[in-house]
Amino acid sequence: MGGEAGSTAAAGLEGRVKSLGLVFEDERKGCYAGGETVAGHVLLEAAEPVAVRALRLEARGRATAAWGPGSAVGAIPAAASEVEYLDVRLSLREPPAGEGIILLQPGKHEFPFRFQLPSESLVTSFTGKYGSIRYCVTAVLERPRVPDQSVRRELHVVSHVNVNTPALLTPVLKTQEKMVGCWFFTSGPVSLSAKIERKGYCNGEAIPIYAEIENCSSRLVVPKAAIFQTQTYLASGKTKTVRHMVANVRGNHIASGSMDTWNGKTLKIPPVTPSILDCCIIRVDYSLAVYIHIPGAKKLMLELPLVIGTIPYSGFGSRNSSVASQFSMDMSWLTLTLPEQPEAPPNYADVVSEEEFSRHVPPYPQPPDCQGDACYPRFACIQEFRFQPPPLYSEVDPHPSEAEESQPVSFIL
Repeated sequence: MGGEAGSTAAAGLEGRVKSLGLVFEDERKGCYAGGETVAGHVLLEAAEPVAVRALRLEARGRATAAWGPGSAVGAIPAAASEVEYLDVRLSLREPPAGEGIILLQPGKHEFPFRFQLPSESLVTSFTGKYGSIRYCVTAVLERPRVPDQSVRRELHVVSHVNVNTPALLTPVLKTQEKMVGCWFFTSGPVSLSAKIERKGYCNGEAIPIYAEIENCSSRLVVPKAAIFQTQTYLASGKTKTVRHMVANVRGNHIASGSMDTWNGKTLKIPPVTPSILDCCIIRVDYSLAVYIHIPGAKKLMLELPLVIGTIPYSGFGSRNSSVASQFSMDMSWLTLTLPEQPEAPPNYADVVSEEEFSRHVPPYPQPPDCQGDACYPRFACIQEFRFQPPPLYSEVDPHPSEAEESQPVSFIL
């Protein structure tokens, strides 16, 4: 009899729900990481008395990959895979034992919720052409004699990638040469060497690119660099790949028989999804391509692997190698303004000690008309090249007293 009375009462008290909403405790929080707590309220406004069987909260996260003729909504795709990362269910309101319903009076009602995300198993949220990684929080209102009512909010999750790990602090260097032409109609080789200081960077950082390009062909070539994003989807034993260019920069034309050097030419990383390397059906990789556009021939390209992280580079102390062994260092990328500044040549006194210099320089007679500091052996400067390479370009004459007597000399580095 009690059950029948409850059903009879419920039949006349379906009521009208004016609104059903879900808000997070901190709406300004852009994303959540594994181990963090998600909290908020379910808001219900009733225009009249409402009979409720249950109010529950569901938090689910899954990765899905699918494509083929049947990948439309409601159809069975030709290839599909799914991995679940989050499944949380909470009861926010339910009737006491032995009662079928609860009655909510007209007005506004708040139902708080709180749950903790798993500490390690989550993967960064992502949406691509053939799949996605999504997390949602849903509030479901169950009522007698009427369909369930629900409200859903998306939860953005990030799996942190620390670029300060030794594997991501290692410089990356590649070299390649290409012969332009075919058979016996070759016009000469084009060679390219490229290097970056480390493998891991974050959004907003600028990557200093160090490169040497030598054009021994008969054609005018153009060096370029670009960041590529590669999305890989796996489903039903099949693979789909999507590749996008997300940023690029170009250098100056290089004439035949000439060479060019990039001493820290910068390429800024735009806002992109961090690298996703820990999902078994969706993978997001990045690479820095340095390539040479050669008219009438296939371009010469070097691809340097990149990892886009979320925890930025912390400083100089953790570096385990130096770029200066191959190229001159340009650290202006720390300011994100990134102008290319020429590097001054080293001081001769800092490179060769006075004792070493005296051992290798023979005692040349001094001219009779020399006086003071301007007097030195005529050919002593030739000995400098036994200890260091020719200095870099400088517009300041190191020996102004001899400017009128000496002929200009240029060096090709």
